[in-house]
Amino acid sequence: MRYPEYRPRRLRRNETLRRMVRETKLSVDDLVYPLFAAAGKGIRTEVSSMPGVFQLSVENLAKEAREVAALGIPAVLLFGLPAKKDPLGKDAYSDKGIVQTAVRAIKDAVPGLVVVTDVCFCEYTDHGHCGILNGAEVDNDATLEILAKSAVSHAKAGADIVAPSDMMDGRVGAIRKALDHGGFSQIPIMSYAAKYAGGFYGPFRDAAGSVPAFGDRRSYQMDPPNAREALREVALDVAEGADIVMVKPALAYLDIIYRVRQAFNLPVAAYNVSGEYAMVKAAAKLGWIDGDRVTMEILVSIKRAGADLIITYAAKEAARALAG
Repeated sequence: MRYPEYRPRRLRRNETLRRMVRETKLSVDDLVYPLFAAAGKGIRTEVSSMPGVFQLSVENLAKEAREVAALGIPAVLLFGLPAKKDPLGKDAYSDKGIVQTAVRAIKDAVPGLVVVTDVCFCEYTDHGHCGILNGAEVDNDATLEILAKSAVSHAKAGADIVAPSDMMDGRVGAIRKALDHGGFSQIPIMSYAAKYAGGFYGPFRDAAGSVPAFGDRRSYQMDPPNAREALREVALDVAEGADIVMVKPALAYLDIIYRVRQAFNLPVAAYNVSGEYAMVKAAAKLGWIDGDRVTMEILVSIKRAGADLIITYAAKEAARALAG
């Protein structure tokens, strides 16, 4: 059909019509809210580059979890800020580690809230890299063993899903094997399957204290110009036992989310990362954009690209907006 028989504006005349023919619908069920668990007590420290995001001690984390659940958000993604760091990141796989302690507190406070735990070492190592060092290089295969130990310790503490973000080769298979041997065959793995070495992680490193002491993470995270490589990375993780595959970051990689959605039948997660959140907050503070409107537009774009789950620091404000 052509004009004048077909007039696309007919179905855009008012909000009710637009709502009836809307192709992509964002739901609170799509959202996952990241939380930062800090060792100590009485801690509620706002991250300067991420307004509205806090480092929280365990008792405050439990309060936050109750608020998240009350908003209808089904899951949180938990990162740990240990009291001490060391070359091996031992707190990451200690049964008394900060994440393990936080998981138990959240599950006690809100049993029905799904707790996803980040499995990595950059927050726990004194060098800020995601595994064991051999000289100035991260030793891939030596790191697999401690990743597996970390995932099992999270499962023992009550985590519902483990999420390896380290980008070591073979880590999903190593974690799957360790979970199964440890009696946790029911625990899903949400793999950071296509995680790019992008420039959008700066505010997260403020929040997690995980800036590398030297070099960067380009030898293990993906090169931003590569798209076909993302499909190979996802295929490897699927073959090793991933239950959910993730693309990170989201906004600058919508094409990757779309390609992964088209190529694989597993649930696809996308991480609307700290830099994306911070840019919106900063521009809104300056009055250059309508921050609330842009936030929802970004989340819808990620959903439209094909994400089933969206990990976002804006989850609480999005949940309130969706509730009307």
